[in-house]
Amino acid sequence: MILYLDMMAGIAGDMFLGALVDLGVPVEWLKGKLSTVLDGFDLRTEIVFRSHLRAVNLHVDVTDHVTHRHYTHIREIIESADLPDNVRNNALTAFKLIAQAEARIHGKDIETVHFHEIGGIDSLVDIIGSFLALDYLGVDQVVATPIPLGSGTIKCAHGTIPVPVPATVAILKGLEVTGSDAKTEIVTPTGASLVATLAPQFGGMPDMQIEKVGYGAGKRDTGASVPNLLRLVLGTPAGVKGYGENILSDQVYVLYTNVDDMSPEGLGFVMDRLMEQGALDVSFTPAFMKKNRPATRIEVICHKPQLQLLSKVLLSETTSIGVRYHVCDRMILRREPVDVETSLGYVNAKKIIRPNGQARIMPEYDECKRIAREQNLPFYQVYERILADVNPLDGQTGRS
Repeated sequence: MILYLDMMAGIAGDMFLGALVDLGVPVEWLKGKLSTVLDGFDLRTEIVFRSHLRAVNLHVDVTDHVTHRHYTHIREIIESADLPDNVRNNALTAFKLIAQAEARIHGKDIETVHFHEIGGIDSLVDIIGSFLALDYLGVDQVVATPIPLGSGTIKCAHGTIPVPVPATVAILKGLEVTGSDAKTEIVTPTGASLVATLAPQFGGMPDMQIEKVGYGAGKRDTGASVPNLLRLVLGTPAGVKGYGENILSDQVYVLYTNVDDMSPEGLGFVMDRLMEQGALDVSFTPAFMKKNRPATRIEVICHKPQLQLLSKVLLSETTSIGVRYHVCDRMILRREPVDVETSLGYVNAKKIIRPNGQARIMPEYDECKRIAREQNLPFYQVYERILADVNPLDGQTGRS
């Protein structure tokens, strides 16, 4: 799924999470997931109207009023939490970006830096909840407008500081920003860390079939000419003309490098690291290099936002001294995430639509692995049993 991030009035953590709720993420589901990680909060929403536009105003009601937490404490909370790998990794990245910014600004070591407002339970809810919601919606590509920044000054724990605040500026380094007529803060450090972690492509609305539109409301009067709203547009890539609506197209990047002096164990670790950092696929191919040395060609497929990070993984985690890459057009079948009921319980899966419109359900590998371990069954039996339960799809229902 593609998410278009329309930051007409900036972005804050509660605005982003509110807009995701407006896209269809259930508040009770969010509370249930977050309650396994955090205590001392409640979530509630209200419908508000800004310039006659309906939006979700999300409130994090806090009973745990600790606002000063060290980065190491926050990292331990996230690392020990029962979260999907991509959610955990994204949350860790977001807080590390904030910690690095605060450490540079205050001249401290990243391991000892502590957060003031950003260390509160509401910021933890905003960041972890946002990545849980993105996972729920099946978002795998983000496109965004340039990030508008406000002006003036605000009061915080450190006193009166300029807008955009130093932490926000540091976090947004390398991203595309623009000015606005807002006379106050419209991009918070939490909002900046979410955008920087998602590493979006910047530009106009992508070619897509719009499925849903969500609005999240900000809390303050910004004095700007546009309402204080964040708009999210969720959709699927547009179908390829002449091939039918179920064959989609997009652009990906292909990275590749050859290594001839690594152990199989080391290569296996590299594959895990690449997948954890957002690779769409990783493959190894036997090859022969100069002087007839046997080698392994590592090929990685990713979207543009992950290009720099995955290149760094290849150059850091392998013995290679160079990575080649190119843009590649591809065609893919339409697909969507679903929850399916099986004889082994509810399972996360993909619903794949063939060119003729017929659908098939494919269970996620991690789900099959989890069930195999929990029920002490061979993996192949779990996989085949789920396939038999959900295909054909007569009477099949699921959450998209």
